[in-house]
Amino acid sequence: MKSNYKFSNICGTVYQQGNVLYTPDGHTLFSPVGNRVSGFDLVNNKSWTFAFENRKNISALALSPDGHILISVDEDGRALLVNAKRGVVLHHFNFRKPVKDIKFSPDGKYIAVTHGSHIQVWCTPNHLVREFAPFNLHRTYTGHHDDALSITWSPDSSCFMSTSRDMTARLFTLHPLEGFRPKTFAGHKDAVLNAYFSEDGKTIYTVSRDGAVFTWKEKTLEEDESMSDGEPLASTSKASNRGTTNAIANTRWGVFKRNYFNQERTRVICTTFHAPSNLLVVGFSTGIFGLWEIPAFTNIHNLSISQEKISSVAINASGEWLAFGAKKLGQLLVWEWQSESYILKQQGHYFDVNTLSYAPDGQTVATGGDDGKVKIWSTYSGFCFVTFTEHTAPISTVSFAKQGNILFSASLDGTVRAFDLIRYRNFRTFTSPFPVQFSSLAVDPSGEVVAAGSTDSFEVFLWSVQTGKLLDILTGHEGPVSSLAFSPSGANQLASASWDKTVRVWNVFGRSRAVEPFQLTSDVLALAFRPDGRELAASTLDGQITFFDIQEGKQTNVIDGRKDVSGGRKADDRVSAANNSSGKSYNSLSYTADGRCLLAGGNSKYVVLYDVREGEGVMVKKYQISQNLSLDGTEEFLDSRKVNDAGINTDLIDTRGDESDLEDRLDQSLPGASRAAGDMSVRRYRQEARTKCVQFSPTGRAWSAASTEGLLIYSLDESVSFDPFDLSIDLTPQAILEVLANREYLKALVMAFRLNEKSLIQKVYQSIPRSDIRLISRQLPVMYIPLLLRFVAEHLERSPHLEFDLLWINTLLMTHGRMLRDRSGEYASVFRMLQKGLGDFEQSISKV
Repeated sequence: MKSNYKFSNICGTVYQQGNVLYTPDGHTLFSPVGNRVSGFDLVNNKSWTFAFENRKNISALALSPDGHILISVDEDGRALLVNAKRGVVLHHFNFRKPVKDIKFSPDGKYIAVTHGSHIQVWCTPNHLVREFAPFNLHRTYTGHHDDALSITWSPDSSCFMSTSRDMTARLFTLHPLEGFRPKTFAGHKDAVLNAYFSEDGKTIYTVSRDGAVFTWKEKTLEEDESMSDGEPLASTSKASNRGTTNAIANTRWGVFKRNYFNQERTRVICTTFHAPSNLLVVGFSTGIFGLWEIPAFTNIHNLSISQEKISSVAINASGEWLAFGAKKLGQLLVWEWQSESYILKQQGHYFDVNTLSYAPDGQTVATGGDDGKVKIWSTYSGFCFVTFTEHTAPISTVSFAKQGNILFSASLDGTVRAFDLIRYRNFRTFTSPFPVQFSSLAVDPSGEVVAAGSTDSFEVFLWSVQTGKLLDILTGHEGPVSSLAFSPSGANQLASASWDKTVRVWNVFGRSRAVEPFQLTSDVLALAFRPDGRELAASTLDGQITFFDIQEGKQTNVIDGRKDVSGGRKADDRVSAANNSSGKSYNSLSYTADGRCLLAGGNSKYVVLYDVREGEGVMVKKYQISQNLSLDGTEEFLDSRKVNDAGINTDLIDTRGDESDLEDRLDQSLPGASRAAGDMSVRRYRQEARTKCVQFSPTGRAWSAASTEGLLIYSLDESVSFDPFDLSIDLTPQAILEVLANREYLKALVMAFRLNEKSLIQKVYQSIPRSDIRLISRQLPVMYIPLLLRFVAEHLERSPHLEFDLLWINTLLMTHGRMLRDRSGEYASVFRMLQKGLGDFEQSISKV
């Protein structure tokens, strides 16, 4: 059993806070997901998450104009310099203040960063040479009286505009200019959010939070003479002497026009500007966004996309796709405004992800959350493709039926629902005779019976899936039923765990109705059957995992996991992390497919893998699900600098009243209604790093954890396909025939696939000697395997070389079977073609 599972992807969360941005080609969107960065390939419909982690939640992202360097800055101003192509961290840097905006200059040589009320400009580190101190400060610019909010570079990189909360924008030059004083653009009545240059650099637009857009142009001489400030006109004459260089800096700017959005009780939250098409995109606090064509200020498009305010907006290089992030709902939307259609529309769970379940093929994962939604995610693309909203309270458990496309979910709203995954509908709703809250769920291996355990009546209910009728009510527990599991061996046994410190194994379909209770030392939180059905593992509140032999009815082993799962301190903890094992326990268990190892996750930042063969209980590996210091319970040592004179950790002080927006300052929650741990009147809710549910994929190549940050997927497979050959000018049909004449069959085959000409591929394919088939199958790069299988399937239909084709198919499936099985959903069309070709052959041969 391999234990080197690596972090692979995050589903369940698509955007949290900060700014979203496009790559220079406009095909990929980067979105901050907590302290990680996710990439969304909008052309191939895939998503992935970089493996690197910032210390805290990310507040700003910047990408260099060539798309090679990504900088992610967290809430404290600590930055990571990352190679965006490979996802490798090149350098760590601390700006020492929260960063509102960070921008690369258009020529890629400088980085401008907001630093409180100042602007710092740094020389861009060269990622091709190894520098000792990559960040060199070019200059610090001062002049604003309040926090700087944004930075915009001029098209020629010679100067930049900064906007501030002090209701002004300022123009600075990159290098000192003789006689130049930074220009101040004043006149707005609220914080200026952004300033933009037109493409020719002759117009500047500033947008303020109260919905005003000012257009600034060069002042004429008459305007200058009528101005009462008595400012000398020397700068204009100097500009004519210097020629066109630094034209923007030497222009005397004045307000040419004032426009207003005129939306009542609505504030502008974010804006972006596409200079080639003069499009201004504005996101409002009501969830509405609009497109205006300026300088004419014509409203092209208005649309409401969310109930909450839009936090971030971006536009791609061609100006067709708009990307929006809504922080409160965790939404990410990509909208093509010309065709008025969604390119991407994703939303994570509103609160925690409570539970997950893998489909039998391992290609899809279902999750249930506190928001009452059941979402189904593709593990290959990382996207949610269906959401069920029928439940009205938090989902406690979801489970797939072993056969058929049916998903069951149990909720605290007192219903168990069955969803049809072909027609995407809720076709059965199971309820109890009197209202109860369901906390656990199990589906019989045949898919005919579903069982659910309740928290308030301490009973287990069984229903028939076919008829929807209640079959039986199992009584006997004296505390809430925390977990249920049917024996996978088909022995008609149902195990139930409860807070009354017992595990009961019921013979549900036998006449004797025998019940075997096992007594434990503490409240039982989770159960798992070994895949052969002979062993049962139960996790208890004191951090132990106890194993029972079902046939002999005796306890076989105990693992004391409290020390393994302990670690991490909360901000208000009085105990050190090493001793902080109280309250640490496993609330979810999952066996591997071969039954050798057990994965356990719980109320901590760790997920632990144990080897449980032959009565052993050895910890194989500990996985830390998050390094994010924005979450409670990730720090091993508390920072004494954060403790004030009253002995209170400053992280716990509610700073909501200091927010700049009124709607953020208001406290809507009633005392006692807030989702805080411990004292229910504490209003500050700080999320805690913990795992609610873990499960292995049926293929055994991956496992998932439903955690505070979303659905984390850890996998053995590197999903990035490596292709050593590249299209070059030498790749011609003649070159392929020469390589083939030299008997370099593998190279010729790959070159033929690169050119993708059927006749050439067929010639190379038929020239390969039969004795070389096995060797070439092994050495062929993985990304060409499905292409070759598809070609062989087509060849099979119209060629007389039956044995030759069958040899190829057999060898390819034997050599790459595991990889193809793990991606069966992706290659389904290839398998169908193969099956059809082989089926036709079988029929024609059987006739002969």
